[in-house]
Amino acid sequence: MPIIIGVKFNNKGKAYYFDPLGEEFVEGDGVIVDTAKGDEYGLVALGNKSVRDYEIVAPLKSILRRATEEDKAAYIKNLEDKPEILRLTLEKIQARGLVMKLVDAEYAFDRSKLVIYFTAAGRVDFRELVKDLAAVFRVRIELRQIHERDDVKLRGALASCGRPCCCCNHLSDFAKVSIKMAKIQGLSLNPAKISGVCGRLMCCLSYENAYYKEMFKEMPRVGSNAVTPDGEGTVEGNDILRQTSKIRVKLADGTYDMRVYKLNDLKNTVKQSEKELGEDEGELKELE
Repeated sequence: MPIIIGVKFNNKGKAYYFDPLGEEFVEGDGVIVDTAKGDEYGLVALGNKSVRDYEIVAPLKSILRRATEEDKAAYIKNLEDKPEILRLTLEKIQARGLVMKLVDAEYAFDRSKLVIYFTAAGRVDFRELVKDLAAVFRVRIELRQIHERDDVKLRGALASCGRPCCCCNHLSDFAKVSIKMAKIQGLSLNPAKISGVCGRLMCCLSYENAYYKEMFKEMPRVGSNAVTPDGEGTVEGNDILRQTSKIRVKLADGTYDMRVYKLNDLKNTVKQSEKELGEDEGELKELE
């Protein structure tokens, strides 16, 4: 099996596999690697490890070399210059009156290019801004519009649960999240309760969706009739996690009582269908 190392280019990013070329690396070692953006300085997040072929995205690139103290100093200098870059860039944006939110900036490792990240509600004509920035920094300027979720991932934030946002902590890619996931889980459709710091649907809605989706189809339809050990009744609600249903059951003496039954105790039930959830629309649709 091939030997790889995992390299990260920032603390919150995804670890990419590289061929160590027979050298031994441990977590924290600096390396210079060839990327789509050119030569980059990265930190080893995963030491030498054997993996199966299917775990590698071909072709597997090799490291260029182990980073030197001079490489580390150059990398640190690029980071130290970031606050001043952001300050000057913001001044130029405001001077041009552009409706855009500055997020982050980074030099290429060899300082041949400066990439500036921003978010905006629509398309922004930043051609004149590029000229202004090129005159100040005297390098090739690239402005890159990113998604609101990428904004939070780059800068970091705390989620409503009190922990760091998943995209900042462990997610390497964003999964598709939809309003239907919240509906299946029986959550409140209040946008304030199901949206994250980025203003979009919370990524964690997708974590257990496979289980909820499977069990949703096994639960009885709300409003339908069901036969319980105590007689016939009407389904008033379901608890997918506990696999129970709340039934308004008619007792032998003619009175009614609200009782909870296990799914296995119910007979002659009409199963739910995802079609009953309807289509996503309006303000909630915009959260996706």
